[in-house]
Amino acid sequence: MSTLPVIAAVDGSDDGLRALDWALDAAHRREAPLRVVHVRQYAAWAQTDVLVAGPPDTAEDPALDQARAHLQGRAFAVPTEYVGMEGVPGALLPELGADAQLLVLGSRGRGGFTGLLLGSNGMAAARDAECPVVVVPRPGREVHGEAPDEPGPRVVVGLHVDSPDDATLSFAFTEAELRGARLQVVAAYPWPVQTWAAAGQIVPPVIDAVSLESETRVLADGFLTPYRERHPDVRAEPYVAPGDAAGHLVATSRDADLVVVGRHRRRLLAPARMMGSVTHAVLLHAASPVAVVPPAPPQE
Repeated sequence: MSTLPVIAAVDGSDDGLRALDWALDAAHRREAPLRVVHVRQYAAWAQTDVLVAGPPDTAEDPALDQARAHLQGRAFAVPTEYVGMEGVPGALLPELGADAQLLVLGSRGRGGFTGLLLGSNGMAAARDAECPVVVVPRPGREVHGEAPDEPGPRVVVGLHVDSPDDATLSFAFTEAELRGARLQVVAAYPWPVQTWAAAGQIVPPVIDAVSLESETRVLADGFLTPYRERHPDVRAEPYVAPGDAAGHLVATSRDADLVVVGRHRRRLLAPARMMGSVTHAVLLHAASPVAVVPPAPPQE
């Protein structure tokens, strides 16, 4: 497995401890070291034009002390280091992804407003980090939708049949294999399809729902074939449904081990990193941990 660490960001909150538990399990499964990081807000936080990162803090750090105590006596152990830093967490945490195979955070920390579903640090990391970012939600999120058709470990991944991303699918298959889980591949298609002919005029669709579902399923199965060959122990099942992809992913997150979604590629007219509306909605509302995977580099 990769020798790059799994990084858990902690801040002394219960959210950080949940992220730490998830990261420890992920490091164990990957046979990777665990790095526990606490970024303390830079003292001159009001200076928005100054982003200063200090060296590892050797002074006493209550958040790291709490993390050490939390991990003490675990049944399995992985090589673990504890790193204290000073700076702006929303800027420094994404940068840590350059030297990590996973960055794990809680959905919220100590800061922010009580009603926030996702903190600013988690949002920044999911949008900007170079490695996959896992956001662990608070327990008790309710989602609506059909219950899973069978018990057992399950990983969910979103598949856009018009533009599938290799990095997202590869991560999802690998994660399912590490967990001995089946992989539920959500491929949504738009319905009803509306075609505008002129101002105020809508032309009825020339394709029916059954045909559109069948075509989406065929495309999904075709995209999954090479991954099934590389991961023969993973049972990957397309879940093809009409309507909003985000809604289906949130619904299937109930009792799932993980939901995997991709991040938008940079575009010529939109060079800044963007998560995309589906990924953003899943991060806010999914009941399970969510992995946001950076896009695969464009092929030359």
